[in-house]
Amino acid sequence: MSEKAIDLNVDIGEGFDHDSELLEYATSVNVACGWHAGDPLTMRRVTTEAIRQSVAIGAHPSFPDRENFGRAAMNLPADEVYAGVQYQVGALAAVVAGLSGRVTHVKPHGALYNQAEEDADLARAIVHAVRDMNPGLAIFGLAGGQLVRTARDEGLVAIEEGFADRAYTPHGKLVPRSQPNAVLESDELACEQVISMARDGRVRASDGSWVSISPQSLCLHGDGAHAVAFARQIRAMLATAEIAVRSSSHPAHMAL
Repeated sequence: MSEKAIDLNVDIGEGFDHDSELLEYATSVNVACGWHAGDPLTMRRVTTEAIRQSVAIGAHPSFPDRENFGRAAMNLPADEVYAGVQYQVGALAAVVAGLSGRVTHVKPHGALYNQAEEDADLARAIVHAVRDMNPGLAIFGLAGGQLVRTARDEGLVAIEEGFADRAYTPHGKLVPRSQPNAVLESDELACEQVISMARDGRVRASDGSWVSISPQSLCLHGDGAHAVAFARQIRAMLATAEIAVRSSSHPAHMAL
């Protein structure tokens, strides 16, 4: 029987105080590129530490929306999204290259990520921006979703992502943050959800039904009040369940 394994990715460089502590539990990080949060100095600081700890580094581009932390819906032309994604990924790649490291993946942030699941033109703009810049970069997208399918259609590596602390609809999508109970407030429920996805390939939806989902990577948000304690708890539970934790965007672990 093959070994079960999962990647743990964390969004960092977003202005919270525990990036260094979260890096101890992450196997991949998604670094804010300045449009929803972050700045060049922060990018350099967090990627220096990620390189030191051998954590895979990804770009976390967003809509140009610092005011709303990149979570407000925006309707931008495809060419503007294309250029904006390349601009942000390129900025991080330059910082990382200056540290003799490399960017391995791209994970859109917030509304850009969510809208790509509903808007095929937006998903293509993101994928084409990454493909034309560096076809060796992997793209993180919602497990079973449109961004993953689009990336694979274009010949890119796509990493299917699940969320530890977000509620799911019966269709396998995330419950919008504007709706009640979109975020799981209980660490116990979130831990149960992680094990269910990583070990059993399913998640309990908001209506109580089971939805098949087999993510390669699980997102642990870095902006919660108990982010570090939760990450520590998740790593311990995965170890107890004999599920290995390793980067999904490392070349040795990726598959088309």
